[in-house]
Amino acid sequence: MFLRFLDKFEEIFISLLMIAAVLIIFVAVTQRYSVSLLADMVAWSRSHDYPQLASMLRSAYRSVVSVNMLWAQELCIYLFVWMAKFGAAYGVRTGIHVGVDVLVNAVSPSKRKVLIVISLLGGVLFTALVAWIGGSFVYDISQTAQVSADLEVPVWIVYLAVPAGSALMCFRFLQALYAFLTKGEYEHEEPGEEWLDDMRKDGESA
Repeated sequence: MFLRFLDKFEEIFISLLMIAAVLIIFVAVTQRYSVSLLADMVAWSRSHDYPQLASMLRSAYRSVVSVNMLWAQELCIYLFVWMAKFGAAYGVRTGIHVGVDVLVNAVSPSKRKVLIVISLLGGVLFTALVAWIGGSFVYDISQTAQVSADLEVPVWIVYLAVPAGSALMCFRFLQALYAFLTKGEYEHEEPGEEWLDDMRKDGESA
């Protein structure tokens, strides 16, 4: 029950971050190009002696310019940071991280199991250390009054992505290790596996 909830939350959270970032970027770019376009149209209407059109365009120009989007770039950076950290945890769960397995495939099955366990334990140790150090850093900075430049939000909220995402990655590595020790397999994606599946489906449908 908890794992299903966590999986669903992870997917929805990453999707919402991605949607929010795309929408903010779209609005910011549209606003910036609208200002330039309206300025050109005002100049054109003046040069062609259309005072009423120029007046309307100037009003529209002032309205668009008054929209403050200076915070958009900073917010998108923060959204992508959170997206990257939680996306990395999602990658561990689904086995889509890129890995070099030449040595693993070259050894015997018994040695291969040992290497896989060592690699998964390495992932557990590394992400646990990052989560611990990141959590300590976030706690220390939360005791200060530091805020971001444009949004003026407490910076510890931004840096919280590091310990939170790393802790989730650590849990996913432990989950993968448990699955490998109990079932002898873990989630991973072979190169070209998706392409081969599509080819098989096309052959069956033909």
